[in-house]
Amino acid sequence: MAVWRYVIATSIGTSHIKQDLPCQDYAKCIVTPDKNDVPVIIAVVSDGAGSAENSHIGSELACTLFVEAAAAYLSENTTASIDSSVAQTWLQKIREAIQQRAEAEEKRPRDYACTFLAAIIGTDKAAYIQIGDGAIVVSDGEEANWGWIFWPQRGEFANTTFFLTDDTALEKVCFDTTDTPPLEIALFTDGIEPLVLEYATQTAFAPFYDKMFPPVRAASAEGLNKDLSLSLEKYLASPSVCDRTDDDKSLILATRRLPNAAPVEGLDASASE
Repeated sequence: MAVWRYVIATSIGTSHIKQDLPCQDYAKCIVTPDKNDVPVIIAVVSDGAGSAENSHIGSELACTLFVEAAAAYLSENTTASIDSSVAQTWLQKIREAIQQRAEAEEKRPRDYACTFLAAIIGTDKAAYIQIGDGAIVVSDGEEANWGWIFWPQRGEFANTTFFLTDDTALEKVCFDTTDTPPLEIALFTDGIEPLVLEYATQTAFAPFYDKMFPPVRAASAEGLNKDLSLSLEKYLASPSVCDRTDDDKSLILATRRLPNAAPVEGLDASASE
């Protein structure tokens, strides 16, 4: 089986540019060995709340601290031992770090509000965590066989969701594991939901993934592909995407499927058209 190859990109939304706001999304992904030297991919994306002035800091803290915590855990464990209590411990530590940052800057934790989506995938187990909107989509390698792990969480009112900094955040956590880890995975914030999910049928929009993944599969080197990541960033900032969404956008595409196509130049910018 091929090793993990992945691309990662974040792009500021046109609405944020018009309002002179920073990009409030953040994404991070690494491949790290567990205690048995088995490669494990850790991927996480976070969307800062538009109404929270320091949410761009919150999303960065959430992603960075999670990757650090998960990697430290795996240095002494395997994915087989990850359960909901382990996930809750990681999330609580992140919440405490945000609380400390807020106190140091004389702010409130809600000023750092952000969603949270993460995946940890080894060879014998995968674990998924989500608070808020956005989604994680996976495949076992068959064409058009794409399914979501958790449907985007919505709040009581339109255009609202849940955040890691909410008082009730740990009660809203979606957590799941599987003993049959996927071969491919996509994590994304809500900014690109209209391009990658079918709301009417609550399904993943397979044509998007079927067109976006072949270049990632064709990559020969393990880990991050910087050139494809730059192409993905340009694609997320292109008119074909921004005409359909004015929000910040984050996307991670990762595969350990054996290449089934010749190498190509960049990602297919027409994937969602």
